[in-house]
Amino acid sequence: MARSPAQGEKTPFEEALKRLEGVVERLEEGDIPLEEALKLFEEGVQLSRVCTQKLDEAEKKIEILTRDGEGKLVTRPLDPGEE
Repeated sequence: MARSPAQGEKTPFEEALKRLEGVVERLEEGDIPLEEALKLFEEGVQLSRVCTQKLDEAEKKIEILTRDGEGKLVTRPLDPGEE
């Protein structure tokens, strides 16, 4: 069943991704009625948007956290011990 946009905003990334993987697997199996395939495709598109939005939000947070005192982006290794 497709989620509404309001539900999607509250869906954790991992849950949305897992459901999206399930939708893709079901569509790849084929052998489903056209109406069900269309509903699954619509749900998949919505889930994809939720995942993309959450990844964009995470990227923005990381970018904010990696600015120096002058507001310039700085790159740092993920594990400071790897330098």
